[in-house]
Amino acid sequence: MKTFSLFRLLIVVAGLAGAFATPAAAVVEININKGNVEPMPIAITDFVSGDGIGAKISAVVEADLKRSGLFAPVNRAAFIEKISNPDQAPRFEDWKVVNAQALVVGRITKEADGRLRAEFRLWDTFAGQQMTGQQFFTQPENWRRVAHIIADAIYERITGEKGYFDTRIVFVSESGSKIDRKRQLAIMDQDGENVRMLTGTKDIVLTPRFSPSRQEVTYMSFEGQQPRVYLLQLETGQREVVGNFPGMTFSPRFSPDGQKVIMSLQQDGNSNIYTMDLRSRTTTRLTNTAAIDTSPSYSPDGSRIVFESDRGGRQQLYVMGADGSGQQRISFGDGSYSTPVWSPRGDLIAFTKQSGGKFSIGVMKTDGSGERILTTGFHNEGPTWAPNGRVLMFFRQTAGAGGPQMYSIDLTGYNEQLVRTPTYASDPAWSPLLE
Repeated sequence: MKTFSLFRLLIVVAGLAGAFATPAAAVVEININKGNVEPMPIAITDFVSGDGIGAKISAVVEADLKRSGLFAPVNRAAFIEKISNPDQAPRFEDWKVVNAQALVVGRITKEADGRLRAEFRLWDTFAGQQMTGQQFFTQPENWRRVAHIIADAIYERITGEKGYFDTRIVFVSESGSKIDRKRQLAIMDQDGENVRMLTGTKDIVLTPRFSPSRQEVTYMSFEGQQPRVYLLQLETGQREVVGNFPGMTFSPRFSPDGQKVIMSLQQDGNSNIYTMDLRSRTTTRLTNTAAIDTSPSYSPDGSRIVFESDRGGRQQLYVMGADGSGQQRISFGDGSYSTPVWSPRGDLIAFTKQSGGKFSIGVMKTDGSGERILTTGFHNEGPTWAPNGRVLMFFRQTAGAGGPQMYSIDLTGYNEQLVRTPTYASDPAWSPLLE
């Protein structure tokens, strides 16, 4: 048996078919490429169990799907059939009456060795067919993660795209007064649960970013009044300094293969973009201007980099090759642009835009065309992508508020959700799907 760390979870998955084989194609589906999607009515029953854990797991599944904006869970008070045996086909007419286009049933049992066995089935109620069925084995303390994995499986089966619920967010937890603000590195599940502090309160931390290939985070810290970029291994807690550089270091971020860190180094009043190979610790300079070049982000294939620069007089977005070649401006709207982040799908770049005294979160195509503003407010900043490229998280400071809070929003711009945290929170960074 493996030793389970903070992020490693042994889950055995197997299909549940039996007499109800999953069909090659089912009627129920959501086309998430249509723009503003009408949420699908879905019934999620309490999973059968002897101790209440089933109801807790199904509640997390329901919350995940509802928060995506693509599903509208049917009120359980409207349910006609009470599911007592998830292995039997449901009475489909009872679920059609309450307009549930899809139905989720499940069971949670405890194995002799203490593990939980979680089973679920997803039904297309109008076609009268099972769409998918799976079972998982894990330790009882990991019940929330099993719920997220079930939600991901349902999301993927109905939309045809990977879910994003079995993920983590690393962020800066802010506490204390404005004149004595403490900023710690923290991590949580994508729904705001299981918040854990990763650093103490003595040193200010900024701009944490997840590795795309390992459970590892890079961030900037003013430990000992000296700004440094650190690598933190989340599974072991081991931390190391990326390098000691003269002047300030900003916005470290991993390359797609996790082998490099790209960052902005300030020298003689300006800042330029450098990469560091994490194996050899050699640095390569990519820009060489008298301006401020910062906030670099790789395309998912590693061939290009988007960054912000004020070389034209105010902050705008530029794209260049991974070797620094072919630098060209791509943002031309009113106002200034900052914090660009390339989508995991490779098709869009998210950004912060300041114009007319307000801050907006938006997206544009990688050549700068098709700019769309998703949300605008007093101060919105720092977008980060869910691993499926369909949802963004950012932080918002509202006028008169004591500190920032985090929000998520999908690409339609209609589904904005507050992500509740026990403290003020900023600088979110979304993890890849956990293994």
